[in-house]
Order: sequence, then C-alpha cells, then structure tokens
Amino acid sequence: PPVATKACFSNTGTLACECPLYWKVPLFCLAGGDRTGFVSVHKFVAMWRKTLQTCHDDASKFVHLLAKPGCNYLEQDDFIPFLQDVVNSHAGLAFLKEAPDFHSRYITTVIQRIFYNVNRSWTGKITCSELRKSNFLQNVALLEQEEDVNQLTEFFSYEHFYVIYCKFWELDTDHDLYIDQKDLARHNDQAISHKMIERIFSGTVTRDRRVYKEGRLSYADFVWFLISEEDKKTDTSIEYWFRCMDLDGDGVLSMYELEYFYEDQCQKLEAMAIEPLPFEDCLCQMLDLIKPEVEGKITLRDLKRCKLSHIFFDTFFNIEKYLDHEQKDPFSVIRMSDWEKYAAEEYDILVAEEAANDQCNDV
Repeated sequence: PPVATKACFSNTGTLACECPLYWKVPLFCLAGGDRTGFVSVHKFVAMWRKTLQTCHDDASKFVHLLAKPGCNYLEQDDFIPFLQDVVNSHAGLAFLKEAPDFHSRYITTVIQRIFYNVNRSWTGKITCSELRKSNFLQNVALLEQEEDVNQLTEFFSYEHFYVIYCKFWELDTDHDLYIDQKDLARHNDQAISHKMIERIFSGTVTRDRRVYKEGRLSYADFVWFLISEEDKKTDTSIEYWFRCMDLDGDGVLSMYELEYFYEDQCQKLEAMAIEPLPFEDCLCQMLDLIKPEVEGKITLRDLKRCKLSHIFFDTFFNIEKYLDHEQKDPFSVIRMSDWEKYAAEEYDILVAEEAANDQCNDV
C-alpha cells in the first residue's frame, strides 16, 4: 500500500483530516509512524476512523492524539513531540537550528505556559474540558498562518521565552538549571520578602519535589514564579499568591497571616528610612480595597472579584512594586497585560545590552 514518511506526510495527512498543520506529528505518531518512520494509507485511515468514533470536537481529538494509551488527559511530557516539531519546522524559529541547546529550554517554557493558562485545576493533567475553555487550540491553528511566533504572546513567543530564560540565567550562577532561596532572593534587587521566598520553596505552588526536599527550584517552576510575579491580575497568578499567603491552607487569609507578611515589609521600609504605615491602618486600607464578603476574612473569590488584587499582594511582599503603587493611579488605563508589558520592556533591554557588548568586543 502507498506509504508516507514524516517529511511528506505533513500536508496530506492534515488536509485529509481537515486538521491544523501542526497536528501533523501527533497524527503521524498515532498511526504508528514514530516506530517505523513511515505510515501506510491503510493504517492512517484506520487510526482516523477510530478517532472519529470517540472524539467529536477538536479538543477531544487533540487529547486523543497526544495522550498516552488509555489516558483521557494530557501531562507535560505528552506535548514534547508536538512542540519539537514546531521548533523544527516553523519558519519563525528557523534560527534555532543553529542552537539545539535552546530547543529543550524553549519547549519547557511553552509547556509551562500551556499548563499555567489551560490547567485551571492545578492537577498537572489537562482535560478536554479545560482545553475547550482555553484558546490554546486557536493558537495552534494560528501557527500555520503567523510567521512571527512573537505575535503569539500567550504560548509560543520566542521573545517571552528569551526574557524568562535570561532572568533565570542571571540567578542560576552555577548554571545547573536549579536555583536556591538565596538565588531567588536576588531577583529584582531583593524586591520580594524573605517570608514569601520561603513560602515559594515550601512546595505549595511548585511541581518539582526537589523544592522542599533539597531546597532547589527548577527552571520550569521559575517560569510560573516570574509570570505570576510580573502579572498579578490573572486567575492563575491570584491563585498562586493566595496559596503562598494562606499559611494554614484553610482557604481564608486571616489577619494573623496578613500581619506575618507585613512585618517583613515594615523592616524593609525602615531600612530605607521610610516610616511604614501601622498594620491596623494598612489592614483598613486593604479591606476597603478588597471588600470581602465576610468581614475580616479574605477569600480567593474576593480577590478574583476585586480588580486591584495586584496592589493587595504587592503591599504584603513586594517592596518595590508597593512603593510604585503608592505613586500611581491604580485606575489608569492599561492596554497590554502586565506580563506582555514587562516582557516587551525586558526584551528591549536585553537586546540593547547585547548590542553594547558586541560594540565593546569590536573595539
């Protein structure tokens, strides 16, 4: 019977199934191509018929194509062959052919961003339902039309990856792809309080068990940290910081927990010769800001409902941003998300630094 290798399969396979182009490797693999290096028409048709019998929309088809046998959800490693193909064949990533070391770093970053945005249940398993509620598959379809991956800012942007990786590289002085509490404390000139750094290393918001066993944070977990730190307005970010501040895990931020984190901020302000607001006054301000449903108890729902949760969080653990908020109008119009704004500014700085270094080397 006629057969197709991976190279010539891409257009025919995806066209025959009316699938987006970048579904090609998952289709090829499920039809047995990953074992033999080619796929027969007979095997391909049989695989697709079976898929259509059980999968009735794009989300269920995509999960079926990528998932391990017998699983109806996607884990992180299920995305690797699909993303390796994006790296290998997307015109906007052609320059990576010369830098194979960066392949796995870029893929790790994209996988973390997928789970950050799509896996709303925090289980580490993306279900069909979660995929349907997200815009991930629309972004996969856009890969075919959009030559510049940097336009796809939610998942695939190379510029965003570059910013995240460079920030990690600055902290990871021995370059073993892990950082400890002292390393993370150096982020953004010690802006984040020690108590919050300790909470991040407690395992409450991280996947890698080494965090609390060995006190080491992986690059993958750093991706979650940085996006959450730079954009505290998204649901995932609010959940991230709420988990960190909820010391006893009872689903409520008590006055004791708020005071525990505020003590660190007071010490930092005093060290800067700035008189801190007494805790009682700060508490009144924050309760006015959040307006919790039950007096004196702040829940995750309260923070998501309030549009100024970023000010609340920064007040308790980020001294630099807290002082920034004190000087800004919180209601000023922001057209880009905080994360997109941060990534764009940092990328420009990194590019300018590289250009300056190149000039020095040329002299």
